[in-house]
Amino acid sequence: MPNGKERVRVDGRELVLTNLEKIMYPETGTTKADVLAYYAAVAPVLIPAARNRPATRKRWVHGVGTADAPGEMFFQKNLDHSTPGWVPRASITHKDRTIQYPLINDPATLTWLAQIAALEIHVPQWRVDSHGNASPPDRLVLDLDPGEGAGLAECVEVARLARTILQDVGLDPVPVTSGSKGIHLYAALDGSQSSDQISDFARELARSLEADHPDLAVSDMKKALRTGKVLVDWSQNNAAKTTIVPYSLRGRLRPTVAAPRTWRELNSPSLHQLDYQEVMKRVAAGKDPFAPVSGGRHGAGTPAPHSPHAPDHRADHPADHTLGGRAEISPEQAGDGGDTDPRLEKYRTKRDRAGTPEPFTADRHQAGDKGGTRREKFVIQEHHASRLHYDFRLERDGVLVSWALPKGVPTSKTKNHLAVQTEDHPMDYADFEGAIPKGQYGAGTVSIWDHGHYECEKWIAGKEVIATLTGAEGGGLGGPRRFALIHTGQADDQWLIHLMDPAGPHDRPGPRRPARTEDDTADEAADDADKDGDGGRREDGAETGTGAECAPDASGFSPMLATSGTLADLPDLDWQIELKWDGVRALVIGDATKIRLISRNGIDMSVSYPELTDRSRWPEQGFVADGEIIAVGRTGRPDFGLLQGRMKLSKAADVARAQESMPVRLMLFDLLFDAGQDLRRQPLSERRRRLEQFFRPSAAPVELSGVIDGDVAHILESAAELGLEGVMAKRTDGRYVGQRSRSWLKLKVERTQEVVVGGWRPGKGGRRESVGSLLLGIPDGSKLRYVGRVGSGFSTRELKELRQQLDALPRKTSPFREVPDADAADANWVSAKLVGEVTFGEWTGSGKLRHPVWRGWRLDKAPADVVADPAAGP
Repeated sequence: MPNGKERVRVDGRELVLTNLEKIMYPETGTTKADVLAYYAAVAPVLIPAARNRPATRKRWVHGVGTADAPGEMFFQKNLDHSTPGWVPRASITHKDRTIQYPLINDPATLTWLAQIAALEIHVPQWRVDSHGNASPPDRLVLDLDPGEGAGLAECVEVARLARTILQDVGLDPVPVTSGSKGIHLYAALDGSQSSDQISDFARELARSLEADHPDLAVSDMKKALRTGKVLVDWSQNNAAKTTIVPYSLRGRLRPTVAAPRTWRELNSPSLHQLDYQEVMKRVAAGKDPFAPVSGGRHGAGTPAPHSPHAPDHRADHPADHTLGGRAEISPEQAGDGGDTDPRLEKYRTKRDRAGTPEPFTADRHQAGDKGGTRREKFVIQEHHASRLHYDFRLERDGVLVSWALPKGVPTSKTKNHLAVQTEDHPMDYADFEGAIPKGQYGAGTVSIWDHGHYECEKWIAGKEVIATLTGAEGGGLGGPRRFALIHTGQADDQWLIHLMDPAGPHDRPGPRRPARTEDDTADEAADDADKDGDGGRREDGAETGTGAECAPDASGFSPMLATSGTLADLPDLDWQIELKWDGVRALVIGDATKIRLISRNGIDMSVSYPELTDRSRWPEQGFVADGEIIAVGRTGRPDFGLLQGRMKLSKAADVARAQESMPVRLMLFDLLFDAGQDLRRQPLSERRRRLEQFFRPSAAPVELSGVIDGDVAHILESAAELGLEGVMAKRTDGRYVGQRSRSWLKLKVERTQEVVVGGWRPGKGGRRESVGSLLLGIPDGSKLRYVGRVGSGFSTRELKELRQQLDALPRKTSPFREVPDADAADANWVSAKLVGEVTFGEWTGSGKLRHPVWRGWRLDKAPADVVADPAAGP
């Protein structure tokens, strides 16, 4: 680039580096390019030591200068307006103001700090959690600072003495040569004590060293007392104090480093402060003595430090730097993302590991790059708990930061939705679908509404998040969506989620235009939210025109039926591919006052599924839509057997109980009538466009059946891998006809066949009082063609009900054309009125089902609807 600029991409972020040849350390000729190369080299070890800690910076914009002409240093806490929006940050409230600090959680942020000549980075001994609250300290630090007449050798001697005391209370300290004159001692803590408690302990330790070794150690900052001794500065454990982070450069005449060391190194007579080149070689060789502190917590079962009661006084010690105030303390602590990560403690305490299928691991999912843009995971889950809501989860530093959306994901810029921040979830939750048992926290069914990756435009912990989410094909978002999550400033967990316009060039992750302040995007979101004059809190009905007076005549609509087919049946035409939903077909008919669900054989099913018929959840105009009612099982897949428990219910009390244990969803895939207009003569492509305009996600369990792009054979293979029934292929130019048509083809993965029950055989052993097997047929003129018998796949409940159902339909003669003697010998014949469904391996040469397994009753179908699979044979 011109003017000495270089555009680089770091960890998926684009940065512009300038003045690379500028001399930052004149005594050694170390340039800005050298500084950038150093921080790039040590990023893997520095970032864990600094992660989620508010960082203050010392900047030497024109270099550190010389002994005779020192360079000007700028001490900086707050982020300025030129900060890229993607830099992670924490908003800390002090007595008189709120300051936004950067969090050095990724290589791009570290590179940006080096670009602005932030040579020294200082952090406290505590971290912030995903809510922006400060956690208890997770490490203790002692600053061993030699006075006049003392040096590094005396600091080593005091360090050994302090190590003995720390080991006596179960702590194993790591020494860090400070890059200045002395040594820092760090020890990992378990996060069970406050900063005040740790400060008290460190103060007593310093006083103990002073009392036992008065000629070597001192705990008072007064210069007159420090000559020839080592100051044991305990004060940096105060929550308001910071210490230079391990692996940070120093802004001294030479580019020395706060370098972690081994205790063996401290015994060397040649011990000295390391410069950046020496540290780079150590890191390249795989050495990181600080890993026990930055990579984990104080060991479980080991006592945390405890100090005896002492007078409540404090020495007047100036700190290296101060944060100028205290953040609110939270009982949670950021950790390493492992199974004992304290950030997940709240998650664990709310759940019984033995009683819920939810995951308890927190494996680190590495954010990927696609097209040079950093991408973290997101998942939006539909959660049918005591009340339906959606769980909105964003990957952040190894956990899923989570919000519950009671009103669902907003679909309009004019309406904000409430977002209630909940506990962080483990990363494995991003793949979780299933049923949380009754009596467990969050009992109900969880399914993935959409998932994918997001680009983070801005993240201020506890205050604001702006991100663009790109979901899966056919997912609930329906394409990339840009959202802002804004804390209301009221209760800690109360946020609003706002749908924003797609990002323009100045909004995309990367360098931001100087003229655009870091609060502009938040202002844009707030302005958009307030355009409707109610502060963005309006959550009323859909924006569709009413048309309620145009009520459809339900009697004139019949469902269109598909024909079984194979890949060879798809000619070179345009086909729309959708998943085949394993449930019950339903026409959804809405007029001015109510919603009705009509089965394919004309039965009103509305009373069985009240969660689908809440009129306020649907557009106001009259309409007829087509869809499938499904129940999702523990595997996260449609479970037709589970749906059986809802199909037969009609009493309000029974239905209410079943809504929690057997929640259902309605997958919409067609629109037949809308606001006075009959759409059935329109091609499918136009009906689909109208359906997408008509449908607005709401708290009701209704979704659009997604359209899947790609090779049909591959889609069918994927459906098989996911354990789904198959796919539907629909001609995009096809009209909607209320009968079976080859414009709709069903391509099945698992072979299923609808059958008519014509008889039963008695059971044996435990089934003596029930049914051993059912005799099955397919209509063939006035009789049934016998296709075999099925005796497996029945639930205990079904077996109890089966005999009663069959005894009510006795018949003296066989309804079949012919039945093998072995099957007819002890058969009880019944009227051919009951339709069921089985899965099977294949058709035999004689036209029988091989290895059939019962799937359940098809109460939505009549015997005349049953047709044979094309491969049924003779």
